[in-house]
Amino acid sequence: MFEKIVVVDSTGLNTWGVERLKALGKEVVFYTGIPETDEEIVNRIGDADCVLVSYNTQIRRNVIEACPNIKYIGMCCTLYSESSANVDIAAARERGITVLGIRDYGDEGVVEYVISELVRLLHGFGGKQWKHKAYELGGQKVGIVGLGRTGRMIADALRFLGAEVYYFSRTRKPDAEASGIAYLPLRELLPEVDILCTCLPRNTILLGAGEFRLFGNLKILINTSVGPTFRVPDLQRWLSAHKRNFFLCDEVGIGNYADTLTQFDNVIYTPKVSGHSEQCMERLSQKVIANIESYQN
Repeated sequence: MFEKIVVVDSTGLNTWGVERLKALGKEVVFYTGIPETDEEIVNRIGDADCVLVSYNTQIRRNVIEACPNIKYIGMCCTLYSESSANVDIAAARERGITVLGIRDYGDEGVVEYVISELVRLLHGFGGKQWKHKAYELGGQKVGIVGLGRTGRMIADALRFLGAEVYYFSRTRKPDAEASGIAYLPLRELLPEVDILCTCLPRNTILLGAGEFRLFGNLKILINTSVGPTFRVPDLQRWLSAHKRNFFLCDEVGIGNYADTLTQFDNVIYTPKVSGHSEQCMERLSQKVIANIESYQN
């Protein structure tokens, strides 16, 4: 049992998760607002030996060094890799601190978001329409960049609706190719597809001026990643180049650029986290608690 557990921000734990967490520490402190400075994070953590954090808060080296009692950091968000994590895992490792994250808890909602927004735009159901005539998803050429679990689920859903799906990923996916999802190098995929969906690790910037030139006009870009997958000035130039170049994103896909990008009429912004739902929070809570229990056992 931990001496003190601190939940440093709004992690999304449901009622069951909160009650279970209270049984895993002698003292449990919950914070809901997002801390604005490292000093505030340090003050919240204090002498805690267990820290839980969402994707909204960075636990940097200086925070870890200022809180010597920490033994365990639980990331209540996806841990793709050390380089993309919002916790300085290297600094934690140097101090013998265990860092565990979770995966595959909000994918279903993201898939529903992608299908919903594309259908609305292609048909004009939401007030904006991609082309002068309405189109179904069937027959559309869609490129998925990043064929992890979310990307694969999106690809499968699109194929079920008749779309022609291609993908680019750091590694080839033989099982996906066997099911009919064709691989193309990025430079070949961009001009080939009409719709591009980026499903990349947090803050992976892949699309710049050259990529947007290859992508071309009268296209749709949708970002399901946490943080931008594009250089903002290059996206702005692409949006300005053609009124029917559309960018679709949710609260996390737009990063800190909502005020800048929503000035464009061809940006369709959903001010919610697309993957969040009651079922998502249940899966998140179960996985966060399971990680703590595995550490304690």
